[in-house]
This record gives sequence, C-alpha cells and structure tokens, in this order.
Amino acid sequence: MLLLGLDIGSSSIKAALVDARTGATLGTAHAPDTEMEIHAPQPGWAEQDPDIWWANCRTAVHRLFHQTGADPACVAAIGISYQMHGLVTLDAAGQPVRPAIIWCDGRAVPIGEAAFRALGEDFCLKHYLNSPGNFTASKLRWVRENEPECFARIRHFMLPGDYIAYRLTGEASTTVSGLSEGILWDFSQNDLAQDLLDHYGLDRSLVPALVPTFGEQGRLTADAAEQLGLRPGIPLTYRAGDQPNNALALNALRPGDIAATAGTSGVVYGVVDRLASDTQNRVNSFAHVNHRPDAPRIGVLLCINGCGIQYSWLRRLVADGALPYSELEKMAASVPVGSDGLCVLPFGNGAERMLGNRDIGARIENLNFNRHGKAHLTRAALEGIACAFVYGIDILRELGLNVSVIRAGNDNLFRSAVFAENVATLAGAEIDVLATNGAAGAAKAAGVGAGLFESPEQAMQNTTVETCYAPLRERGLYREVYERWVGVLGRAVTC
Repeated sequence: MLLLGLDIGSSSIKAALVDARTGATLGTAHAPDTEMEIHAPQPGWAEQDPDIWWANCRTAVHRLFHQTGADPACVAAIGISYQMHGLVTLDAAGQPVRPAIIWCDGRAVPIGEAAFRALGEDFCLKHYLNSPGNFTASKLRWVRENEPECFARIRHFMLPGDYIAYRLTGEASTTVSGLSEGILWDFSQNDLAQDLLDHYGLDRSLVPALVPTFGEQGRLTADAAEQLGLRPGIPLTYRAGDQPNNALALNALRPGDIAATAGTSGVVYGVVDRLASDTQNRVNSFAHVNHRPDAPRIGVLLCINGCGIQYSWLRRLVADGALPYSELEKMAASVPVGSDGLCVLPFGNGAERMLGNRDIGARIENLNFNRHGKAHLTRAALEGIACAFVYGIDILRELGLNVSVIRAGNDNLFRSAVFAENVATLAGAEIDVLATNGAAGAAKAAGVGAGLFESPEQAMQNTTVETCYAPLRERGLYREVYERWVGVLGRAVTC
C-alpha cells in the first residue's frame, strides 16, 4: 500500500512515494528540471500560471513511478503541500481568470494596512491573529479594485493547494488552516472572517466549501487519473500550506517545537498552544495542521522572502547555472569567516514582514574589485541569509519562544554546512537535519487522513536525524560578521 505526496512550490513541484506499512520513503522526483519562472509585470509583483503547476505535477508523478518502478494501482491516498498565501481565481467553468498572485507579491500591502487601521489593530489581532497585510484576502481585494472585469468573472477564489486539489477531484474546497493563512478565518468566532469580507466587499459565496485538513477531501477523477497515470477514485486525504506541512514532516506538532526551512524563502516556525499574535506584525500566526478550537495549536511563522531565491540567482550569475550547488559550497568553504568584509543583504524578493512589510531590496556592501571574487560573493551570500535567519530567531525569542533546537529537512539550504554552521553558532541553537522533505511529509499525512495511522505523531515518529550542527565554540568572528550585517541592515531600512 502506497501513499503519494505532492509539494507545490514556486520553484518546482515535488512528488514522493511512501510505503504505508513501514513509513519508508521509496523515492522522490521533481519537475521541471530548471526552476519555474516567476513573472513580475511590475516591480514588486510576482505571478505564476496555475496550469504550469498542474503540468509539472503530471511530469513529477510520472517520473516518480518510472524511477521507483512502483505499481500506481497500489496508491491508497494522496496528500498535498503547497506554497502559502497565494491567490488563484476560477470562473464558473473552473478555468483561471488571471495568473495566480503568489506569496512574494507585494501589491496588496497598502490595502491590508488600510484594513488593519479601519477594522482596528486590537480587533484584527484578537480575531485573525494578524493584520490583513499582504495575504490572500487583500490580494483578492486588489483584483476587485484594479481588475473589475476579472473580478466579475470569479466564481471561487482559492489557495494554490486548493487549485491542485480541484484539478485532482473536480471539487472546489479549502481548509481552516488554509483560510487562516489567507487571513480569512476568525478564531474568536470559529468561522469565516465575515467582518473582513464585508470590509473588502467580498461575498461569502466566493469561498469554496470547507473540508478537514486530515480526512477525505474528494476523489481522483477519471480525467486526472488518466493524466497522472493513476487509478480513478483514489481519495485526497490531506492538504496544508508548505510551512505547517514542513513542521508536520519534522514532527513539530507539540507546543515548543521549532521547525525551519530554507527554500525559495526561509522560515522559522514555532508551535504554541495559545492564540498568539505579534503587535508589531513581524511574525504571523496561523492554524497549525492539528489545531482545534478546544485545543489550540498555532504556528508562529517568521518568513524571510529572500533566501534560496538569492542563492539560485547567485548561481546563475557566477556560473550561468552550470555549477552544482555542491561546487558552490566548496567555493564558499574556501573563504574565511566574514568573506573578507563583503556583506550581502538577501532582501530582494518582495516586501519583508519582519522589516515592517518594507521592500528594501538586496544589497552588496564593501565590495572591493581587487580582493573579492566569486568565492567571496558565494560565502557572503550564505552568511547574509544566515544572518537574516538569526535576526528573525531573535524576534521569536522576544515573543517567548525557546529556540534551543531547530529541526530542518534535508532538501534545502540546510544541506550547506557553511550556512547551517553560521545559523547554529549565531543563534546558539542545535540544528537537527532530518531525512525527510515536504512531499514525503504530505504523503505520510495522507495516511493519517485515510486512517492508516492513528495520529500525525505516529506517522512521523520514525524520521531519522541525518546531520546535527552544534554551535561552534569560537563565536567571536561570527558575531563580528553579524554585527556588521545588522549595521548594514539598519542603514538600508532608514534610507
């Protein structure tokens, strides 16, 4: 009996196959071979074609079964992880009305900030745990204001994972966890965020039907089955945003657990047992996968938009994309700590919430044409991303989270020893890199939704630690790097 997991990222689509009996991951595959393009029609915008996600789902699933030799007829359930905060709009025929406005698009920031003031900051933090900010609801309001002809055609709006679920099952649906990440869920009322919908002039009928995070959400249609090479009728039994799902895959389900990822964006995600919010809106709080009104489980999420996307940009710049990341790692390791004074701010991928929703852009400071080369730039990029992580971790500590052990997956920048050692040493926290990824986590979670595991904890219990990074004893040089980086950030923010 097999479980299939799909991870819908903004860079690629990943698919994983898990043995439901042993919990072992049998294989993973991804598509496309290069990263999916993000379109920016105007500065600060970021869009993708939802049908490209579906096309790459098909490719990844076919590759997965070709690589593993597994029998597609043995798939018992499907789970989905997906890029958070995006907006997909469908017409009455189920076709996208416009390109998806994805997570790093900053066009709706002024709309969300105005709603925050109009509804009242205390009201929003009590009911939604967040400012409406640059999230899905505000993006839909932007469409209503700026593209009225498109808005008039919308039958349902949804998150990226909801769209893939629709392509699988033919049913428009969403989850409480998903609605909370779009600032569309009222935790005080345990219902849709009606006050915000009314403020934005959005009809409740635009929201798809509500389904549980774990449990049957529909079944694979004959058309989708034919496209994927699977049998019709397989149940879709799990769906969650990539960061809650990443925490689930790392068995971060209990209060106090901390998970991290460093993909296109970087995230540190802590689980608490209260309706937590940040009055400065540097972090955001959403319903975790195991949240219940009578037993709150809230994920406190700190996001760094400019993370792996900066490193992939650098790879294209210094080697025209030809060098594998392992060679970039060797280059970075050949340069001493501090990159000979070179300093990089990685904030070049839209408005950063932890910087007050400001888009300050990426920066390279102290560049010396006579001293610095590709290796220096490579290490400085990794150090800059690590410093951004630590800056965010300090915010989580201010909010009362104990960040002493961080769990991370093995399919992102935490594979880089240079990066991980910088984070561990500066944060004073142990980093455990586990042998799992988001797609495998979604596959195991599908087993929970299908009743093959008693609980998420049972499904994730056998995940092993692949590598452990402890803080280095000699922290002096690392602290100097961080203090210099914070100084550069301070000047950039006040410009």
